[in-house]
Amino acid sequence: QVQLVESGGGLVQAGGSLRLSCAASGRTFSTYNAGWFRQAPDKEREFVAAIGRSGGTTYYANSVKGRFLISRDNAKNTVYLQMNSLKPEDTAVYYCATGDRELSAARDNYDYWGQGTQVTVSS
Repeated sequence: QVQLVESGGGLVQAGGSLRLSCAASGRTFSTYNAGWFRQAPDKEREFVAAIGRSGGTTYYANSVKGRFLISRDNAKNTVYLQMNSLKPEDTAVYYCATGDRELSAARDNYDYWGQGTQVTVSS
């Protein structure tokens, strides 16, 4: 069992930056892939970024490519999402997730989810 706790969300103006953190419990965190998803009001939860177990492989949604950076520190059991050049359309609740299936953008490949952290970008 893995428990995930996100932090770092908040209110920021368009063009600004935020860094989200996801702290994981358990000593086996390094054996899991990790991802970030987001859900805006009245929309489906969508993939944002994913990172492999060692951090050497990353994937991004086209909408955030070049602006967001996913990273992890297995010694600290933490995954990060650095978000730059934020836009109002990035406003959503951001969720961290982990799983031991194939690294992908598919929600079904992730078994454990955090409670989410709100990101609001004002224009």
